[in-house]
Amino acid sequence: MISKHILPETMRIARHFTRLFFLLSAIPALSQAPVPAMRVKIVPIDAEKRVDIYVDDELFTSYIYPDNLEKPVLYPVRTATGKVVTRGFPLQPRPGERIDHPHQTGWWFNYGDVNGLDFWNNSYAIPAADKARYGSIRNVKVLKTTDGPGLGTLVVECGWVDQQNNALLHEETTFEFSGDPNLRRVVRTTRLTAVNGTVRFGDSKEGLCAMRVDRAFETPSETPEIFTDAAGNATALPVLNNTGVNGIYRSSEGMEKDAVWGTRASWVTLSASKDGESISLAMLDHPENPGYPAYWHARGYGLFSVNNLGRNAYNPAEPENLVVLEQGATLTFKHMLLVCSGGFLDAEKMKTEASWFARQ
Repeated sequence: MISKHILPETMRIARHFTRLFFLLSAIPALSQAPVPAMRVKIVPIDAEKRVDIYVDDELFTSYIYPDNLEKPVLYPVRTATGKVVTRGFPLQPRPGERIDHPHQTGWWFNYGDVNGLDFWNNSYAIPAADKARYGSIRNVKVLKTTDGPGLGTLVVECGWVDQQNNALLHEETTFEFSGDPNLRRVVRTTRLTAVNGTVRFGDSKEGLCAMRVDRAFETPSETPEIFTDAAGNATALPVLNNTGVNGIYRSSEGMEKDAVWGTRASWVTLSASKDGESISLAMLDHPENPGYPAYWHARGYGLFSVNNLGRNAYNPAEPENLVVLEQGATLTFKHMLLVCSGGFLDAEKMKTEASWFARQ
């Protein structure tokens, strides 16, 4: 039998918690990302070596692994309104864009010094006589796809190989796609396992998780420029028409524009107006990644990259960073890409996203 003195007290406590619940529900969640509600659909098309990713029945991007690329990439990447934010060249060149660095396509993951092989700069443009110094990443299979309301998942297996097709690394990558009416979000978790012996990652600025962006996101340039890659190959970048070119980098540490390059940060945004729409791209480094917070290889000509392994290559005051994976050992990286349209991502919004991402 329940005491008549206990029952009113129990009811009073219950009413108190009910009111508290509704009060808390009315407060914006400052420490977590908005809960995505749109359905994500993952569609493998094996015959064309690609997987299409749809958010709310709109094509967001494709995971592609054609024979004419030396690594799989997400390409092209679109906003919620369908605007392409990645460069077209070399796969689908567009008028007025740069045609430099043919290895920079879409959103990708690779590195410039793995057992002395350059996986970053490899492309169709490398002469056959020089190919032995370069590595390739080959898609082995699509392991799993999952559709769902709010989240879609793609899991792939890849091999990092030399020119004789000898494997150095086994890669298993999980992409988690989500979105809302203004935002597209990709969380990429990449696990690299050493196979066939020890694997050494040297200290290189050429890495690690990167995107080559549309012309609108570049920094306006008034003079010709020449850039040199890790292999010493020089690329001349002529002065182009700067109409509509208005990209601005901003980092978690308050750096802006070209000052972002070679600095550490937990996140960096790249914002621009394209066709009258305010758009922000952002990449975030996860606190559990090696080298966190990472250095940023963010160039005004359109290369947007976060590098967890390079140190001395950016800051001569730092000791060289040599990462060694013994046979069977695994190295894991997690990064997030945001594509926001209809408004720029400011520091407060990025703190919210970074807080959510840190708990994933």
